[in-house]
Amino acid sequence: MCPRESPPVFRRIRTIRTLLQLPRGKSFGTRDRGTVVTLHDELLAGLGDSGLEQVAGMLDTDAVTARNVLEAVSGAIVGGMARNAEHPDGAEALRGALDDHMDTDPFNGDVASLTRDGHSILGHVLGGQGTEQIAAGLARHAGVGIGAVMRLMPLIAPMVMSLLANRATGRDMDAATLADDLHREQESLPRELADLLDGLLDGIFGGMSQRTGLYEFGDADRTERQVTPGSSNPEW
Repeated sequence: MCPRESPPVFRRIRTIRTLLQLPRGKSFGTRDRGTVVTLHDELLAGLGDSGLEQVAGMLDTDAVTARNVLEAVSGAIVGGMARNAEHPDGAEALRGALDDHMDTDPFNGDVASLTRDGHSILGHVLGGQGTEQIAAGLARHAGVGIGAVMRLMPLIAPMVMSLLANRATGRDMDAATLADDLHREQESLPRELADLLDGLLDGIFGGMSQRTGLYEFGDADRTERQVTPGSSNPEW
């Protein structure tokens, strides 16, 4: 008997651009009539209503809470990338890694491969224990199970990475421009969520005084609570 293939994680037919109904030539991450299209907007568009329902089922909650958890998860991932990109070498490493995610379609990937890729991304961005800290904080804040958030995060990470890769390539971003874009993404978050994520990320990367030190490039010991900013593996 042939092994059964894992089904796509989140089935959707329409493209992101169709869902958002942006004018031809309008790129993501820009202002359209005063509205900023964020990575979170793109993520929701890629998932569609059916994908959001699946996330709600995974979290055992309603669609509104699922949407809020998705915003928090994507915000945490983007925030971790932004912390790494505060250092030039970290920004360069991330910009190079995005090129490897240009031709991927994580919205239609199978669960096993998506989860593997997601764990790798999270390991570089937040570290293993850092990912657990984020999941615990977000689960507590949203009133959902930590186990469900831990399962969701590696599914969302490749989607955020792919969306950011498409944006960076489409807008011809260099490492410095990418770092600025990630900072703007953080500023677009609701204040309460931004404060929550800042506190959680400070617990992983250290406070501002600790984040002003020299960048250390190379493999980091991801079992430690503190993660050196920008110390992601250059291989990503």
